[in-house]
Amino acid sequence: MGTRLYVGNLPFSADESAVRSLFEQNDRTVTDVKLITDRETGRPRGFGFVEMGSNEEADQAISELNGRDFEGRQLTVNEARERGGGGGGGRF
Repeated sequence: MGTRLYVGNLPFSADESAVRSLFEQNDRTVTDVKLITDRETGRPRGFGFVEMGSNEEADQAISELNGRDFEGRQLTVNEARERGGGGGGGRF
């Protein structure tokens, strides 16, 4: 288990400070919060990533916050997966 979590279905009004406060409940340590915004408009896209201080804190955050109501939205919290994938193809 990694310490980087995906957080989805965030309300568009949520900012990094509010998300950090939510994940720091119960004395958990948050080392970084990154909310994703649209490149062209700068508006929030409704998801982001939270880096926890330890694997145990990440596990605890998932079990406590996944499905929890946050400002009227039911959060999705799970372990972040690496982006992309296939290193591809190339010509021989």
